[in-house]
Amino acid sequence: MEMTITLKTCEKTRDMMDEFYRDSKREKTPQYALFQADDGDTVLTLYQSGKAVFQGVDADIASQYWIETEKINSGKVEYTNSDNKEKKKVKEEQEKKENNLYHNVNSVGSDEVGTGDYFGPIVVTSTYVTKEDVNYLDELGVMDSKKINDEKILKIAPLIAKRVKYKSMILNNLDYNTFHSKDYNMNKIKAILHNKVLYQMINEEHPKYDYIIVDQFAMEHKYYEYIKDSPNIQKDITFMTKAEDKCLSVACASIISRYIFLKEFDKLSDNLHIPLPKGAGKDVDKIGEEIVEKYGKEKLKEVAKLNFLNTERILKTKI
Repeated sequence: MEMTITLKTCEKTRDMMDEFYRDSKREKTPQYALFQADDGDTVLTLYQSGKAVFQGVDADIASQYWIETEKINSGKVEYTNSDNKEKKKVKEEQEKKENNLYHNVNSVGSDEVGTGDYFGPIVVTSTYVTKEDVNYLDELGVMDSKKINDEKILKIAPLIAKRVKYKSMILNNLDYNTFHSKDYNMNKIKAILHNKVLYQMINEEHPKYDYIIVDQFAMEHKYYEYIKDSPNIQKDITFMTKAEDKCLSVACASIISRYIFLKEFDKLSDNLHIPLPKGAGKDVDKIGEEIVEKYGKEKLKEVAKLNFLNTERILKTKI
């Protein structure tokens, strides 16, 4: 059933959307819109007013990342859902049950970091959390890494890594740019990486799990379509939105991924002798210009995601 979700966005979120949907924008743009793009079975229209309208059967999935992003960028979030109040009530009850259902269990979960950052790698991690780990992780205050500041991430991630089994993959910028040049969009890249770390976890550690959970970024059929050519495919996955709030293994994966990303990001900054900003805003363009001036434009291939529109603004040319 189709639904419509309308989100009010700030300038920073709009810039990030512009980058994220770069390869899926439609040629024709509706009146008063900045662009229109396809996201799975949903169409996003971003208007000049700042309204982002998600329409489709998986509009709730497509919009969830941006709702959380807007909350981080502006400190507040305003959005409306076309579902009637009764449906919302049912959904809230369902989410409440899911929170209880997936918390005190043996689970394998995965999450990624770095997909919205111009500089730095993409990091994907899977973790295995047992029922015996739950109290410890609760006491640590484990939750989605987007809701924990970097200072706390740096403090608790090593403790989590000592307690639970995990598998991580780092996709550096050179490899990312190679993938993207072969027409791999961001969601396909994410799906391939999630599949790899989950397959490694299941087949190397042989965990006794109740669930394998992925924080949903695409419809299930689309996810498996993205990885159909992979030599090894992990199945038996439960896909859900806000998985990091419902399942500790996804939350742990989010935190460990963020920790690794921060360390890799610092290495890049140290190697360049330039403090790198996170995200994909206008402050990123300024540093990008500094890198090009100091090292040449080829250096961007090693430190940045070239398909982001930042590259055009930095090099003052179309890419």
